[in-house]
Amino acid sequence: MDHFNYQGGQLCAEDVPLSRIAAEVGTPVYVYSAATLTRHFGLFRQALDWTDHLVCFAVKANSNLAVLKLLGDLGAGMDVVSGGEYARAKAAGVPGDRIVFSGVGKTLVEMRMAIEGGIRQFNLESEPEMHALSALAASMGATVPVAVRVNPDVDAKTHEKIATGKSENKFGIPIARAREVYAEAASLPGLRVVGVDVHIGSQLTDLDPYRAAYAKVADLTRALRADGHSITRLDLGGGLGIPYRRDNNAPPLPIEYGQVIRETVGDLGCEIEIEPGRNIVGNAGILLSQVIYVKKGEGRDFLIVDAAMNDLLRPAMYGAHHDIVPVREPAVGAAVQPFDVVGPVCESGDTFQKGADLPEMAAGDLIAFRSAGAYGAVMASEYNSRPLVPEVLVSGDHFAVIRARPTFEEMLARDSIPEWL
Repeated sequence: MDHFNYQGGQLCAEDVPLSRIAAEVGTPVYVYSAATLTRHFGLFRQALDWTDHLVCFAVKANSNLAVLKLLGDLGAGMDVVSGGEYARAKAAGVPGDRIVFSGVGKTLVEMRMAIEGGIRQFNLESEPEMHALSALAASMGATVPVAVRVNPDVDAKTHEKIATGKSENKFGIPIARAREVYAEAASLPGLRVVGVDVHIGSQLTDLDPYRAAYAKVADLTRALRADGHSITRLDLGGGLGIPYRRDNNAPPLPIEYGQVIRETVGDLGCEIEIEPGRNIVGNAGILLSQVIYVKKGEGRDFLIVDAAMNDLLRPAMYGAHHDIVPVREPAVGAAVQPFDVVGPVCESGDTFQKGADLPEMAAGDLIAFRSAGAYGAVMASEYNSRPLVPEVLVSGDHFAVIRARPTFEEMLARDSIPEWL
C-alpha cells in the first residue's frame, strides 16, 4: 500500500497533486510520502512485537536527511555502510547507540569516526578488518561491541548483483569457520563479542532462503554459547522485496517475515535486529518526469522524457522494472498504445521500459515512475552534466523540497582549473 492515488483526475502524493509539485519544483523530481514511510516502518515493528528488537533502516536505500529524521523520530535505528552514511544518521539526530556499522571495506578513518561518535555495534566482515578494529579501539582505550557477519552459503533467489549470502559473494566469513573466528575475536583487545550477523541479499520474494539461513544462524548461536560466548543479539539483515509490478503477486508481508524469524530463532532469547531499506522506502517514493517529445520510430514509438538513467539507474543497471503511469488519470476504457520510454542521455541503455502501455501522450504531459523511493536518488549522478535530481517530501496537503536541484553555476563551481592552464 502507498499514498499515491488519483484524486479528481490527477495523481496525487497524499493530498498534493503531482502537477503542483512539477509546476513549483520542476522535473525530474523524486517525491516521497511521509504517511507511507510511517506505515511501512510500523509494519516491521509490529512484525517483531513479540520480542526485544531494533528495526535499523538501511541508509543505503535512501539517505536523505529528512527521510532519516522522520524514521529516526519514529524510533528507527540505522544500518550504515560508510562514514558518510554514519555522518548522515548522526546529523538526522539518530544516537550512536542505535547505529549499526556494516560494510566490507571499513577504513580506519570510518572506524575512528564511529568509535568517537558512538556506535551500537560493528558488523565484522573479515579477519583483517577484525584485527584492524581491535588495534584501533585498543589504541583509543575503547572497547567496541561486535558481531561477525557469517556467510551461510544460501541462494537468495534474487538478482545476481544483489545476492550476498552465497559462498562466491564477497560478504562475510564462511559459516564453517565461524567458531574459530569468534574464538579469535574474543581473545583480541578492544572488542566485545555480542552477536551474530547475517544478510543474504536484497529484493527477496520468497521466505524459504530466510528460513534456511536463519536455521543455520540458530545452530551457530547454540554452538557459540557452548563455546562460552555471550550471544545476546542476532542481526538478521533485511532484503524483503516489494511489488514493482502491480499486476503481479505481492511478495511476503513483514508480518510473515517476522513469523519466520520467530520460528527459527525465537527460542534463543536474543534481541533481534533487522535492516530493512527497500521495503520501507521503495513504494514510498515516485520519480516524476515530463514528456519532451513523442517520436515515431521504425515499428515503435518513443516517449522521450526529461528523466534519464543518471536520475534512476536501476533499469539500466539491473534491468529493473518500474510501473510507469500518467499523472492525468486516463478515462475509463481509454485506448492504450505501447511506447518505449527513454531518457535524453546519450546511451542506448538510457531506456526505462520497452513497450509500456500508456494512453495517448503529448509533449508536456507528466508521468510517474512508481516504486522509486529506494536506490533511486542515492544512486543518481550528474552524468552528461545533468544537475542532480531534487527530492520532495509530502505530508498531508503540503510539501517541502528536501534536496534542491543544483544550478549549472553550482555544478561548475565544484571544479577548479589549475593556474598553469
